[in-house]
Amino acid sequence: MRAIVFKAEGQPLAIEDRQTPIAQPGDIVLKVAFCGICGSDLHATEPSPTPLEAGTVLGHEYAGVVTQSASSAFAIGDRVIGLPLRECEDCRPSGAGCRDRLGIHCPRNRIIGLSASEPGGYAEYLAMPAHHAIKVPDGLDLRLAALTEPLAVGLHAVRMAGSLLGMRVLVVGAGPIGLAVLVFARAAGARQVMVAEPGADRRALAVRLGAVGVASADAAQGPEVIFECVGVPGVLAQCMRVAPLHGRIIVVGVCRVEDRVMPRVAIRKELLLQFVLGYTRDEFAMVLDMLASGQIDAAPLISGVIGLDAVPETFESLRRPGAHAKVLIDPSR
Repeated sequence: MRAIVFKAEGQPLAIEDRQTPIAQPGDIVLKVAFCGICGSDLHATEPSPTPLEAGTVLGHEYAGVVTQSASSAFAIGDRVIGLPLRECEDCRPSGAGCRDRLGIHCPRNRIIGLSASEPGGYAEYLAMPAHHAIKVPDGLDLRLAALTEPLAVGLHAVRMAGSLLGMRVLVVGAGPIGLAVLVFARAAGARQVMVAEPGADRRALAVRLGAVGVASADAAQGPEVIFECVGVPGVLAQCMRVAPLHGRIIVVGVCRVEDRVMPRVAIRKELLLQFVLGYTRDEFAMVLDMLASGQIDAAPLISGVIGLDAVPETFESLRRPGAHAKVLIDPSR
């Protein structure tokens, strides 16, 4: 099969021929229909204290069709998505997931698509544990189903924020995660959702999804709850400055370097800072149900669909801020 492989920092991704995976006991193999390019993929290939392993096949936002099954729960032809997790060697024999029920928060988990030993969805085929797979409802386009993972990040952040009913919300950053937060903040009953985004195209997309668009967090008027969805040094300090007395800040963006804040700012306002990570299986299933029922419209998030041959060049272009929201890879192209 063809796959896109990370070689080294500073080098473009490479197209290689790889062995098509074989379903081991408890696993399924998917023919990948669509896989999203995630900001985490971009960051993982940059210099870091925890560098990505050479030989990694990226891709953890995937949807596909079962071609092999070593599980009684799935048959060939089933359309599925999956939590991109592989448990440690101690928990794997049980076939039931993490014995401590930590899910993505277990430090011994390996993330599919972010480990050389667990190839991801930038490929024609992918193997995954069947107990992390979820069947896609009939009638739901697999393009939309592939958005479940980033949307689940947004849903988790909104749920961790507490009640948003009647609140004035500010989302800082209109990348895919910021837009996902916007979608679920509106669904949670926020009175108004403002999105701070310097890029005019992304800001326009946020407005299309129901936000009030502003160029910067400092231009927002009276937010009671702020979601930091950028992960760049200095943005958290800006959110603390903008937040009101007793405001809430939910930190969704992953800052991969040291950052500096002035604690006195938060102390004087008695701010609540909530850091969040990932999602749960229930949140995955909830997103999928909401997509299938039409409760949320995620189609505007898809800004491009490309084949494997276009991945290396497109991947590098996404390192620079631009108009794209979510680019999907279709390996069949």
